[in-house]
Amino acid sequence: MAGLVRTGVSGLPVRKVEPTLETQAFWDATATGKLLLPQCNDCSAIIWYPKEFCPACTSQHISWIESTGNGVIYSFSITRKGIGAWVDIAPYVVAYVELDEGPRVLTNIVGCSVDDVAIGMAVKVVFDDTGEGMAIYRFTPR
Repeated sequence: MAGLVRTGVSGLPVRKVEPTLETQAFWDATATGKLLLPQCNDCSAIIWYPKEFCPACTSQHISWIESTGNGVIYSFSITRKGIGAWVDIAPYVVAYVELDEGPRVLTNIVGCSVDDVAIGMAVKVVFDDTGEGMAIYRFTPR
C-alpha cells in the first residue's frame, strides 16, 4: 500500500499524513500527544471530522478544544487477514470509538488481545508517531 511509512509503537503501520488547512491544527496537536476537536462557537456542537464550518448550524465560528482522549468502543471488527503492509500484522481491530465529548471516530484498538475487545469497553487515546511531525491516534483499554 502506497503511503505507509513505518510501524508505530502500537505495532501497526502508520500512514504519512497530508493535512489540509481545515485539519492542520488537529494534526499539529497529535505531535504533542493531544487530541483536539473543533467546536462551534455559536451552537456548541462538537464537530468530527474537522471542518471550517459547523454541520449543525453552518456557522464558521469554530474553535478548538482539547478532548479528554477517553471514550468507549461503539462498534468494532476484527481483521484476521491483512493485505499489503498489514499482512503480517493481522489480527487487528478496526473500531468506532465514541469519545466522551460525543463524536465517534474510526480508529484501531491496540494494547490488548483482539479477543478481549468488547462493545462498551472504556478506552483512551494513544499516538503512533509518523516520523513526519504528526501522529496517528489509536485507542487502548483504560
